[in-house]
Amino acid sequence: MTEYDIQGPTRVCAVTGRELKPGEKYFAALTESAGKLVRTDYAADAWPGPPAGAVAYWCGKVPAAGVKPRKPVVNDDLLLDCFDRLKDSADADGLNFRYVATLLLMRRKRFKFEDASRDASGRDVMIVRDARGGAVHHVVDPRLNDEQIAAVQTEVFRVLGWE
Repeated sequence: MTEYDIQGPTRVCAVTGRELKPGEKYFAALTESAGKLVRTDYAADAWPGPPAGAVAYWCGKVPAAGVKPRKPVVNDDLLLDCFDRLKDSADADGLNFRYVATLLLMRRKRFKFEDASRDASGRDVMIVRDARGGAVHHVVDPRLNDEQIAAVQTEVFRVLGWE
């Protein structure tokens, strides 16, 4: 099974070091560092804007402690933004994240399956079309089993704060 070292929400501002309180607006950024995806949280008043090379960034509200979150609301645009920013990623985490994002976007009918092929290096590639813009994307299939796909999906939701 694939292991990820991506932390979930810290509830601590990366700039000021202060604890983020329940109900407080925050910003989060996902960056790639040394082949790993790293999440950083910021208080709204300390948000410096997205870091250079950010894979994704978003805002939200810190949930109240002990309150069970409702079913995640999938933000297609944020998911598509992550997908696009990882298009040149060659590391396993990036390929897995992009592949599962593709599956989620297909499930939400944002992407339509077009074809499957092999690239020059012999890897399986899924070809999908954006239902809105018509752009065609080639996505490397990292050959994950069902358990691994579920684990990566859970990680995608956790990293993006949708859990």
